[in-house]
Amino acid sequence: MSLPSIDEARSLNDEDLAAEILAVKRELFQLRLEQATRRLEGPHKFKHKKHRLSQLLTVERERQLDIAPSTKDNS
Repeated sequence: MSLPSIDEARSLNDEDLAAEILAVKRELFQLRLEQATRRLEGPHKFKHKKHRLSQLLTVERERQLDIAPSTKDNS
């Protein structure tokens, strides 16, 4: 299983990006719960989910930085 490409994250619109961030955070919570109860199969899933979350948060931050200067009043 290969890691997802950041291009997939960049192709999402803002609402889908926020929904995907929330979904990945929930999946990470479930993985931590399974690990605590010793039911986790495939600890590599942590790496994949954390990688995906960092990609999504990076894209979100890039968009915030692009928006912020244009909303600033130069007067």
